[in-house]
Amino acid sequence: MNVTVKQNHFAIRWLYLAVGVIALLFAGIIYGWSILKAPLAADFGWTADQLALNFTLTMCFFCLGGIAGGVLAKRLGICPSLILAGVLSCLGFFLTARLDGGSVAMLYVSYGLLAGLGIGIAYNVIISTVNAWFPDKKGTCSGALMMGFGASALVVGNTMSALMENPAIGWRTAFIGLGVVLGVILLATGLIIQLPPAGLELPKPAQKSGAASEDFEARDYTPGEMIRRFTFWRAFVCIVFLAAVGNTVISFARDLSISVGVEAGLATTLVGVLSVCNGLGRIATGAIFDKLGRRKTMLLANIVAIAAAGVTLLSVFTGSVPLCVAGLCVTGFSYGSCPTISSAFVSAFYGTKHFSMNFSIMNFNLMGASLLATVSSMLFTSSGGYVAPFILLLALSAVALVLNLSIKKP
Repeated sequence: MNVTVKQNHFAIRWLYLAVGVIALLFAGIIYGWSILKAPLAADFGWTADQLALNFTLTMCFFCLGGIAGGVLAKRLGICPSLILAGVLSCLGFFLTARLDGGSVAMLYVSYGLLAGLGIGIAYNVIISTVNAWFPDKKGTCSGALMMGFGASALVVGNTMSALMENPAIGWRTAFIGLGVVLGVILLATGLIIQLPPAGLELPKPAQKSGAASEDFEARDYTPGEMIRRFTFWRAFVCIVFLAAVGNTVISFARDLSISVGVEAGLATTLVGVLSVCNGLGRIATGAIFDKLGRRKTMLLANIVAIAAAGVTLLSVFTGSVPLCVAGLCVTGFSYGSCPTISSAFVSAFYGTKHFSMNFSIMNFNLMGASLLATVSSMLFTSSGGYVAPFILLLALSAVALVLNLSIKKP
């Protein structure tokens, strides 16, 4: 028998959201790779291409972890899944701290495979569990969780930078400490959050009017039904192209800043600024999604992506520090919109019943974006500059706009 949601359940869902944001704040450190890779390049002499490939592999295993998280949460439950995620993540950072530089392949296993897989499991389990409590605020909830994930490079990344540069600590101890803290936080999160109990009647989403509404009847789609929809693939490719802009810039944000004349210390800070804008873009996109609807939100995000690639390209052409700062900020907002759109789009178009698996499938757009980031890095190496990569990104974001305009019904 259904019961009306009581006051304590309202408090519980906001508590779960807060816990989820904190957990993802630490888990999102994989986006601080441009900071974390610095001592590895300095100590072991690994090239930019080798380190860029590690970021791509991390994103690939992160996506696979999302699929695994959906399966594990259903079979084992929330707590065991997050404990496993914590163990894998902790082990990944610990083994990375023990590298001797003999083989870059070991980095791909420790950081890319283990940490990427563990964080991917945690990401899907936390987002799908907390989102289940907010059917009335899909965008806002997704945006807040994504904000925590995106802000990690600033909060945790800058802390890691300071610890790694401290001679009394060093990068190895800093990596071990990060792994332990992340493992403990994911364990605690698993002990706290849970799905809404059966029979609990949560607030329904408000009916939108006018342009904000979609002209189709909402229903729950299975993963198989979803991937057979041409609309899904148009949205998937669209988000891949949009995310490629941010993914590429994140992978070499510090080096890009230095190339236009920014000093090294400020360049590290700018990576954090990009992260802040990433987080703000996520929560702002969620609020806009709830207010204006899917169509306007996705078009706005696309326009911002085009502006991000264009402004950053102009900064490279002119060697302008102010334009570089502006480009990084706009890129952060652009990239921040992508995961929020992915989450809210899947929920709005394909329902909540199979959200965990559907979202993890959509999340593979990060893999495509990471592969494009690697292509951009190869273009940088072959051309000797950032112009060619950003021309590619500008073209991709323009193609994404065409796809975006064609998305109307599931």
